[in-house]
Amino acid sequence: MSGVARSITGTIAYTSNQAHRLGAERGRESFRLDIHRDGSRVLAAHCEIDDAPAVVRDVNLRVDADNLPRECFVRIAVGGQFRGSGWFAFNGLQAECESTTTIEGRVSQRYALDTPLRAFGNHAIINDGYAMSLYDLSQGPGKQTFFMLLSSPDHRGATGPMLFPVQLAIEYVGEQDITVQAGTFRARHFRILDVGMPEEHPDYDLWVTADTHYTLLRATVTGYMQTAYELSSYQVVEHAPC
Repeated sequence: MSGVARSITGTIAYTSNQAHRLGAERGRESFRLDIHRDGSRVLAAHCEIDDAPAVVRDVNLRVDADNLPRECFVRIAVGGQFRGSGWFAFNGLQAECESTTTIEGRVSQRYALDTPLRAFGNHAIINDGYAMSLYDLSQGPGKQTFFMLLSSPDHRGATGPMLFPVQLAIEYVGEQDITVQAGTFRARHFRILDVGMPEEHPDYDLWVTADTHYTLLRATVTGYMQTAYELSSYQVVEHAPC
């Protein structure tokens, strides 16, 4: 019997909203989410940002059956050169990071936690969508704030990887049907209003599937970034028990 009950795979197109290059391709992302039979989930993503200095990112995140992050691996290259790789582990008491970077060298971090960590930001766009599951939908539309850790405080995730704490403010707007390259979906619309990074992050709107997977369908970032993201392919495979 396969240990995986369901697999969700897809690709996300990165484009520009800048007036002089509206709709131009600026990167891409491929992902795979495996839902294991014990209820845990493993998300793997390969991300490429073409805008100089180009960023290539590979991530692998595991959350347990209670949707709590347990471990993550992040590797980044910047400008065509290896920048760093790191392993992160989380329990109810602390977060750990063991990484090697070309700037900081060998890094070991321990970050004490008051409560189990509920989300870890690794800068994959598909993971940004899944982080919207933090929001308590029973409270209806509104704003909620959450503590989380990131692998980098850089808006493009192009530093580290190392632990960085933030307070994430999420606004829930509501549900609607939207059509993207991958098809038509029932979507939940969220907006990230503040991330608590050293440099203020522009408003970030995300539309995710209205199910338990929160698959990223579409996203836009305003301000100086002027970027857009859209689900361009999508497949769900159910793995029947043998």
